[in-house]
Amino acid sequence: MIRSYNVGTSRRQRVSQATDARLANLLGALATGLTDGVHEATSTTARLDEVAAAALIALLDFSPRGSVQRLSQVIGLTHSGTVRLVDRLVNAGYVTRMPTRDARSRSPVLTAAGARVAQRVRIAREGAIARHIGKLSAIERATLTGLSERLISELTKQRLEQRRAGVLPAGGALCRMCDFAACGRDRGACPAAKAAAAS
Repeated sequence: MIRSYNVGTSRRQRVSQATDARLANLLGALATGLTDGVHEATSTTARLDEVAAAALIALLDFSPRGSVQRLSQVIGLTHSGTVRLVDRLVNAGYVTRMPTRDARSRSPVLTAAGARVAQRVRIAREGAIARHIGKLSAIERATLTGLSERLISELTKQRLEQRRAGVLPAGGALCRMCDFAACGRDRGACPAAKAAAAS
């Protein structure tokens, strides 16, 4: 009796592990495909590489009047890499350097042209993802929304733990390309912001 119970448990574990491995593989393929589509859409729209496109979006909401250091953390580049990126965006006419309270430093701020390009890039990002969920039913969308919120919350907690351990998460801030209005951040609906506040 005990022996058959142990065999049954082992079989259930193997089935669970195989199911989890398949789910992880499916989510990995989905993440790769969506990321590729977003990078293509945003880079083409901005006529810049994906990091520069991400910086433009980050300067809209996430770090509109922050420092180069803050932008560096948001987009996941070194300080010197971010300085060079800001130089490129200034030369393209998308960013200007505004004085801060500290007279020795300047804050990267979008110009009117930069804000227009950033808005187009954000719309391109949304479109690259929305076209793949367009055929889902209302119930499927609601389910996917709930699952996405839960996964984003867990990702946020994991990334905060990394930061506390002195390890910068790859790519910078999770919300670096988000549309804060669509996310509901101002209404307290952003799962990343809620997870961060609870930590």
